[in-house]
Amino acid sequence: MALSINVSSSSSSSSKIFTSTFPSSDLKVPKICSLRLSSDRVTSLSLSANRSLVKPLNVQSITKESMLVSEKLDVIEVEDFEELAKKLENASPLEIMDKALEKFGNDIAIAFSGAEDVALIEYAHLTGRPYRVFSLDTGRLNPETYRLFDTVEKHYGIRIEYMFPDAVEVQALVRNKGLFSFYEDGHQECCRIRKVRPLRRALKGLRAWITGQRKDQSPGTRSEIPVVQVDPVFEGLDGGVGSLVKWNPVANVEGNDVWNFLRTMDVPVNTLHAAGYVSIGCEPCTRAVLPGQHEREGRWWWEDAKAKECGLHKGNIKESDNGNATANVNGTSTVADIFNSENVVNLSRQGVENLMKLENRKEAWIVVLYAPWCPFCQAMEASFDELADKLNGNGVKVAKFRADGDQKEFAKRELQLGSFPTILVFPKNSSRPIKYPSEKRDVDSLTSFLNLVR
Repeated sequence: MALSINVSSSSSSSSKIFTSTFPSSDLKVPKICSLRLSSDRVTSLSLSANRSLVKPLNVQSITKESMLVSEKLDVIEVEDFEELAKKLENASPLEIMDKALEKFGNDIAIAFSGAEDVALIEYAHLTGRPYRVFSLDTGRLNPETYRLFDTVEKHYGIRIEYMFPDAVEVQALVRNKGLFSFYEDGHQECCRIRKVRPLRRALKGLRAWITGQRKDQSPGTRSEIPVVQVDPVFEGLDGGVGSLVKWNPVANVEGNDVWNFLRTMDVPVNTLHAAGYVSIGCEPCTRAVLPGQHEREGRWWWEDAKAKECGLHKGNIKESDNGNATANVNGTSTVADIFNSENVVNLSRQGVENLMKLENRKEAWIVVLYAPWCPFCQAMEASFDELADKLNGNGVKVAKFRADGDQKEFAKRELQLGSFPTILVFPKNSSRPIKYPSEKRDVDSLTSFLNLVR
């Protein structure tokens, strides 16, 4: 079917003529190929019944005989979001939020987890623009989180768009593996069913989404997130790679500053925060953190700290040269070392083996088994360095042993390594080390334990 479009112009300038023939199913007004026509210019469409002229749209087939358009044409520009991220690097969260809502209108929504990311809703409210909010109801959230959802809806006069997991998939998982299988074989399968797939469905109806990711939340996986990016994992409304944009307005904001903002604006927050919860997810996989612990240590605490992501932000986890998933760095990369106090002894494997052979030591030793990329090791660096300075000259040696990479199997076999960090005390009169059992890694707690066993 040949298509002829006659477009009239109110402009005094004369019209120019372009031609093309293509199937009527390809007609999309106001977009034609890479050009957009102002919709108010289109006045009539006439279709010829001669089907022998049908052929696909081809830019090179444009002539001067079958399509009439006016001079007024807008070129569709492809946004360079890497460049935009650089321009907004020093912008405030409010400015970034305003830019996101301005660009995408009703095709963008805020992802709300029921934690301190309620700040995103407050920023959106402050812009004065319309905004949408969605949340993933996994069926395993804390009661306090559900109450916060209700409070937020009433406070802002909005309706949160809830996404739920597929009931058949949840039923199959629970029937086959039980309610708490993630404690035995990892959280990824459960998160994939209860969170990732519902999120994927939600994002397929959007062109952009807004998250509460911050660089300081997880130094291992989130330290490089930009304020805006093309989503590396999920697809948006138009489908295909690059069809979804991801905004992270608070990427460069520290957690304390977010909380100062929430208190100043009197924003409703999850009551779990007052009980020591910082990062909040599903009830079985979330707990309060202790002094000296990183906020992400309250999530999936029974697993390796290296890449604690549920899959919603899988793009933060990069691939190493050998194909293994890593958290922006691999276990043996040149990450800056930690525990650098002059009073912390840096043990080699030979040094550790020699220490283990000694039955009558002149001094007790306290040794941390660590990996410099581990955010939980990083979180206790200040307290451990302070402990070393405090114990200098007091009959206790403070040391570190890097136990990742090639040394990990040795550390698991010989040094009781379970996860990072692991702290061992070698008493004066025993060759067998004693594993520090608590997760309280502040100076006072470590000193008290040393005094009991040294």
